Amino acid sequence: MEQRVSDMMKCKLFDRVREDNPDFHQKIFPISSELMEPGLAISPEDVEKLSACIHIIFHCAATIRFDEPLKLALRLNVIATQQLLSLAHQMHHLEAFIHYSTAYANCNRKHIDEVIYPPPIEPQKLIESLEWMDDSMVRDITPGLIGERPNTYTYTKALAEYVVQQQQDKLNIGIIRPSIVGASWQEPFPGWIDNFNGPSGVFIAAGKGILRTMRANNDAVADLIPCGRGHQPHSGCRLVHGCTQTQNSSGVQLHDRRHQPVPLGRDRAPRDVYWILVSHKVPALLYDFFLRLTGKKPQMMRIFNRLHKAIDLLEYFSGQDWDWKSDNMSMLLKQLTPEDKKTFNFDVRQLNWPEYIDNYCIGTKKYVLNEDMADIPLARQHLRKLRNIRYTFNTLLIIFIWRIFIARSEMAQNIWYFVVSLCFKFLSYFRASSTLTN
Repeated sequence: MEQRVSDMMKCKLFDRVREDNPDFHQKIFPISSELMEPGLAISPEDVEKLSACIHIIFHCAATIRFDEPLKLALRLNVIATQQLLSLAHQMHHLEAFIHYSTAYANCNRKHIDEVIYPPPIEPQKLIESLEWMDDSMVRDITPGLIGERPNTYTYTKALAEYVVQQQQDKLNIGIIRPSIVGASWQEPFPGWIDNFNGPSGVFIAAGKGILRTMRANNDAVADLIPCGRGHQPHSGCRLVHGCTQTQNSSGVQLHDRRHQPVPLGRDRAPRDVYWILVSHKVPALLYDFFLRLTGKKPQMMRIFNRLHKAIDLLEYFSGQDWDWKSDNMSMLLKQLTPEDKKTFNFDVRQLNWPEYIDNYCIGTKKYVLNEDMADIPLARQHLRKLRNIRYTFNTLLIIFIWRIFIARSEMAQNIWYFVVSLCFKFLSYFRASSTLTN
């Protein structure tokens, strides 16, 4: 564990801190823990140490997988939260318990206030009920339990909020609901990101030329919030939405000329199947066939199957948007002094979105893929090559379909021969003009 923390502290993320204080790592004391174990598997010695010195708890640990089995998601997001709250009661100097939830915990509502909504089920009853069920039984009843929510992540996050709220009379509770967490905005430097979650994976797949098409709503806004936007805790139970739309910011418009949103569970429209077939599956099959011929292991269809699974999980969120209330966010912003506003700037109305997205894309290349920025010309050349291959494939496909149509229609044959002869005449004229010029 010590080695893991040491390796983490070497990350470029801490360069500025390292320059100001080379020994900053000495202020960090790792505690061995396991969310799946009773008491979080924290030793009695560590519990005593935490009880004596901790003033603020930031509870960020959770599973964020959309397709997590319900029983596992419940253990990581709800039961672990219960156990951490129990530990918090033992801390003598605790001033605030800050729980990080998600703005989509109540995504079954179009308008979401800064309140804790009644849970879909009493969390403790659900925990007790699932204890005696095997995995197959839980899997069968999961769709009925989560109801209108799209996945177990948003469902268990809603339950966790209720669990935290029940302790508001005994602890100073703050709940933060960030929307889609993206790359850093300003601190420690623009564009820092270290994972494939959310839009990062989409940017990387599209930038590599793998993702050619996905369904989205032209009118929907992708509500991104830069990572590292902190908030001040308050007494009682205070809930804050960390979203961009709530602060009268434009957010990021999702533009896709070909696809309209389709609710989860509905069959794909024929045009969606066509674009996925033409842009993804057929080229992948052809490339895998080429790999087989050269004695290599096929891989593209496996990559695309994983990509389509990830995109399917995102379609619920890319096909619609929500209206979040943000009175508490505005209140926090007004309470900051001018100096604090510079230090703890979370007013995303100042965010330049085109510049932010550019930095985000560059950040995925530098910090997630660990690629050299000097390779950008080669990357652009690679994308042009993929574009030409796509144009060639689509042209050949159109010709193939047209030829089939021609074989059945005399009028279509006449049109085809006229177009072909016209092309030949144009080429002959171009060659003659070139000869005269020379």
